[in-house]
Amino acid sequence: MAVMKKKGGKEVGAISTASLPDVIFMILFFFMISTTMREMTAKVKFELPKATEVQKLEKKQLVSYILVGEPSTLELRAQFGTAPRIQLNDSYRELPEILDFVASERNNLNENDRAAMTISIRADRYVPMGIITDIKQELRRAEALKISYAASQGE
Repeated sequence: MAVMKKKGGKEVGAISTASLPDVIFMILFFFMISTTMREMTAKVKFELPKATEVQKLEKKQLVSYILVGEPSTLELRAQFGTAPRIQLNDSYRELPEILDFVASERNNLNENDRAAMTISIRADRYVPMGIITDIKQELRRAEALKISYAASQGE
């Protein structure tokens, strides 16, 4: 009979990790390109009016949003009622607070970009025009004169 002899002196070669940082950076780069950051959660229900003209906003980081509409969920309707509400960032606010909102959004921007700051009003098509007029008056007091109105594309 033949006797099998184990060779204990041999070791398995080490795995090369030279390309591991390249693979990690490629995966990181892929996820940075393919994901988007959530801006805010809409707490108001709104159906946008139909647009007649479309203008693309170049730098979305320079846009601050004001949402106007009735509360979107049943819990919010039970708490705040069904009257149209103004949403600034992720909370309901009142008209006088728009001045502070614009000032804080302006302070968060780079000094060179402050002149290009745009306020986008996303309002439900059934919101009374008086509320929109009041918002525009507050934006004038805050010296936020670049205003855009969000709308869905017309047919």
